[in-house]
Parts: sequence; C-alpha cells; structure tokens
Amino acid sequence: MAKRVKQVYQFKISLKDVKPPVWRRVQVPSDYSFWDLHVAIQDAMGWLDYHLHEFTMVDPSTGRKAQIGLPDDEFERDRDTLAGWECDIARYFTLDNRRAVYTYDFGDNWRHSVRLEEIVPREKGVDYPRCLAGRRACPLEDCGGPWGYEKLLEILDNPGHEQHEELRMWVGDDFDPAAFSTAWVSFDDPWSRWMVAFCGE
Repeated sequence: MAKRVKQVYQFKISLKDVKPPVWRRVQVPSDYSFWDLHVAIQDAMGWLDYHLHEFTMVDPSTGRKAQIGLPDDEFERDRDTLAGWECDIARYFTLDNRRAVYTYDFGDNWRHSVRLEEIVPREKGVDYPRCLAGRRACPLEDCGGPWGYEKLLEILDNPGHEQHEELRMWVGDDFDPAAFSTAWVSFDDPWSRWMVAFCGE
C-alpha cells in the first residue's frame, strides 16, 4: 500500500437471500477505486470473477443512485454504468453514506450488502487489503443463484435423492458449505486483474 494512504476502509460484505449467512469483513486502502474493491470482494468471498458486476449506491454529491461497474453494451439498460476504475470509493462511501449493493453475475443475481463499518488508521507493517473475519463458504459459480444454491444444499444433505451422487461429483469432495478461514483468502493485484480482463495480459 502506498505510504501516502493513512486510512483504511472497513467493510462487511454479506450475501443477500442466503441462509445461514455468508459474510466477510475486509479492510481496504482509502485510495481504492470501485474496481479495486470489486477485486477484493471477489477474492474475500471466493468468487472466480467469471461474470459482470455492478455496485449500486447513492452518490452523496447528487443524492441520486449511481451504478458503478463495467460499462457494457451487451445488456440494454435504462441507465449509464460508470466505470469502476474511474470512481474512488472515498468519494461515495462516507460515515453518512455507508451502504451499497454489489451484484455479481446478472444471471444468477448474487446480491451482496456492502456496509462501511468504520474508517480506521492504517496499521504499520500491515498489508492491505486484508480479510479480518467471515462465515461459511462462498456458493459455487453458476449454481442458479440463491434459490438454486438452497436446492443444491438440500440435495447434498440427502443421500437418497436421485441427483445426490451427480451433484456431489460436480461440487467435489472438498466442498463444505459451513467452512471458511481467513487463512484461505489470497488477494490479487487489482491492476493485474484489470490487465488480464481488458488487455489479455
């Protein structure tokens, strides 16, 4: 993290419409863009960044909702989406404007509550971003959204179900929906991710 950054933003990211709750608590540098925050959320949650994403929150300078993410002509929208790498989180997130919704994969429609918990001084010798806490494994990509995931867990918990063996093979023997450890979280460099996504490098 650059030395000039003296503060970090602490967020709680909670997956909506999923029970038991799946959540992460992360700290990121105050000079992060929304693209950087997107990469941190992907890595902390355990998503694979295969799909489009978007943040929706109030722009405190206008009082209107803003959509920030990946401008894309593939999906017809009634509004413009601002490029996440051009928008700083510090301009939008304040202690009076704490909340955003982060949507990942518009097909499965994974919606996350992103809440700014506090703004704290940078700790000397600490690498940011970092994941402080969390609960439960991230759902699997392309499993059908919250309701598809709920059905998947029901089948995995029922050895007598006709699809049990098929889905157990699909998720793999290592998948445990109750498992999570901050030690498993590894953060990618946001700029490197951007270069791969848009420049193929």
